[in-house]
Amino acid sequence: MKTFFLVLLLVPLLSCNSSNAQVIVESDTSDSIKQNPRITLLFAGDLMQHQAQIDAAKSISGYNYNDCFQHIKKEISQADIAIGNLEVTLGGKPYTGYPAFSAPDEFLLSIKDAGFDILLTANNHCLDRGKRGLERTIDLLDSLSIGYLGTYKNKDERNTRYPLLIEKNGFRIVLLNYTYGTNGIAVSAPNVVNYIDKAIIEQDLIKAKAWNPDATIACMHWGEEYVSLPSNNQKQLADWLLSKGVTHIIGSHPHVVQPMELRTDSTGKQNIVVYSLGNMISNMSKRGTDGGLLFKVTLEKDSTINVADCGYSLIWTDRPIISGKKNYILYPENYPADSLGIYSRNKLNIFIKDSRELFNKHNKGIKEYSFY
Repeated sequence: MKTFFLVLLLVPLLSCNSSNAQVIVESDTSDSIKQNPRITLLFAGDLMQHQAQIDAAKSISGYNYNDCFQHIKKEISQADIAIGNLEVTLGGKPYTGYPAFSAPDEFLLSIKDAGFDILLTANNHCLDRGKRGLERTIDLLDSLSIGYLGTYKNKDERNTRYPLLIEKNGFRIVLLNYTYGTNGIAVSAPNVVNYIDKAIIEQDLIKAKAWNPDATIACMHWGEEYVSLPSNNQKQLADWLLSKGVTHIIGSHPHVVQPMELRTDSTGKQNIVVYSLGNMISNMSKRGTDGGLLFKVTLEKDSTINVADCGYSLIWTDRPIISGKKNYILYPENYPADSLGIYSRNKLNIFIKDSRELFNKHNKGIKEYSFY
């Protein structure tokens, strides 16, 4: 079990005296003294709760999601830092799915138990329950000591807690998170949502660069829903972010997976672009929406910071209507075939086949890995 604590530190800036920063530090930092230290980060797609999922998790004592992550929990927990996109609010009762998501608190407990350390909150559903939903979500994340970024109660909290700085294994990694919009719902003062705004992003990057990070990772909620290739807007924004000093880009929102690239320039500098992780867990059934991927990257520090390894692993969501089981369960692509019903196995195979065909054609320098 990974143990983290959050601290607010005064981090020196190059352009001014000091600036507050929220820093996530793991209590065991023994790896930081090793020669050529490494750090592994794992990213997961959209963590959703449609009404059918809420109904399925209902139990005598409340809501139970223990089964959902059981087959991938070990992989999530083994990463030094595991990051997921929380595409619901925790706005309290009544618990509802689409179009105004408010998930039971137990869902967040299961996410923490699965091994997630940090959750992204800037997405098009973060205002589904308005001011109360945004603030209650933050309160619950804080109460469980789960790091988060993307939404804030007010400007002062954003100034204090954003960008998010991770210190572990001798690395300093900055995380950024922005969304294209919030489904037409205006943010209520004094709350703050990180929208995709180049002027604001540039200011955030100036602040981040002053901390001398080893990597700066932008998590972007962008793109067109249900489209398997990135839009021109995504491509242009990715190029712009990299030109401004972002090291790696991880995308979400389309609810389907999109291709990945490992770019190496003439100087040997490496940049990863993952256009969409797809759905992590949801009730979506349209072809391509019933799964997603875990993306894992290992960074190594010697004279420079290198991508020592990176890859993706496909994850599929089995639904009660298919499996006959009570709850929604996530399965890795190589889960033993004889442990799944015929209908479930067929659906998993369709998702795997479609995803591999897409990636084999469009991925650049990034391969699949298996962990089960």
